[in-house]
Amino acid sequence: MIKRIGIIGAGQMGNGIAHVCAINGYEVVLADVSQPQLDKARDVIDRNMTRQVKRKLITEADKKAALGRITTAVGFGAFDDCDLVIEAATENEEVKRAILKELCPVLKPDALIATNTSSISITRLAAVTDRPSKFMGMHFMNPVPLMKLVELIRGLATDEATYHTIKELAEKLGKTAASAEDFPAFIVNRILLPMINEAVYTLYEGVGSVESIDTAMKLGANHPMGPLELADFIGLDTCLAVMQVLYDGLADSKYRPCPLLVKYVEAGWVGKKSGRGFYDYSTEKPTPTR
Repeated sequence: MIKRIGIIGAGQMGNGIAHVCAINGYEVVLADVSQPQLDKARDVIDRNMTRQVKRKLITEADKKAALGRITTAVGFGAFDDCDLVIEAATENEEVKRAILKELCPVLKPDALIATNTSSISITRLAAVTDRPSKFMGMHFMNPVPLMKLVELIRGLATDEATYHTIKELAEKLGKTAASAEDFPAFIVNRILLPMINEAVYTLYEGVGSVESIDTAMKLGANHPMGPLELADFIGLDTCLAVMQVLYDGLADSKYRPCPLLVKYVEAGWVGKKSGRGFYDYSTEKPTPTR
C-alpha cells in the first residue's frame, strides 16, 4: 500500500505531481539537486493551491494540511522509507539512467519506481535498476493539477502487481489512466508532437506566420491553444527531445525535427520558461518572434 511518495525533480512536472499527491492525502518527499529550486517549487505549489482555494475547489484548511505533508530534500537520502518514488527529471535518457542508478541503493526492497518520461523506453530505463519488475512509466500531463490524464506504460519486465498498484494510485489522485505500450513517445506525444513539429515546418517554409498558424488551428480545428503557443508552454527543448526519440526510435523521416525548432533550442529560446520561444513573453501580450 502506498502512503509515502518520493518525487525526483522540483521543476514544472515535479512540483505539479507533489501538489496532487499532497492534496490527496499522501506524504510527499520532493527532492532536487539545489535548495533554491526546492524553495521555488514550494512557492509555486503554494500559489497554485491558493488559486484552488479562490475557485472553491479546496478549503484553506485543505491547503494548509497538504502543504504540511510536503517535505523537501537535497539528494536521495530521504527516500529510504518511501513506498514509491516518481522520477520527474529532465527528458534526457542519460540523466535519468544516472539518477536511477544512484536511487536504487537508498530504497527499501519493496519500493516501487515510476518514471514520468514523456517518450523514453521504459524497458531500457528499468534495466539500469535493481527492480525491473517494480518499475513502470507514469506519464502525467502538464499542468498536473488541471490535466486529468495519466499514461501508464509497462516495461517488458513490469509485473501485474506493480501495474495495478500504480493504476489504483492514479485513480486516487483523481486522474483517468490510459494504458500505452512501450513504444517511443507512447500515445499522446506520438500524436501531438509530430503535429507541433509540422506546425514549425509550416512556419519554417513560410506557409503562415506564428499568429496565423495558431489562429487557424484554434478557430479551424477548435484547439484551445495554437500548436506554436502550446510548444512554448511545453518547452521547445522538450519538444525537440521527444521528436529526436521518435526519429531515432522509429527511423521514419516523417519524425525528422524541423531545423527551425533546432535553431530556437540552440538559441536558448525554449518557450515560456525562458521568456522567449515562438512568442516573446516580456511584453504584456506575448509578441510573435517570427
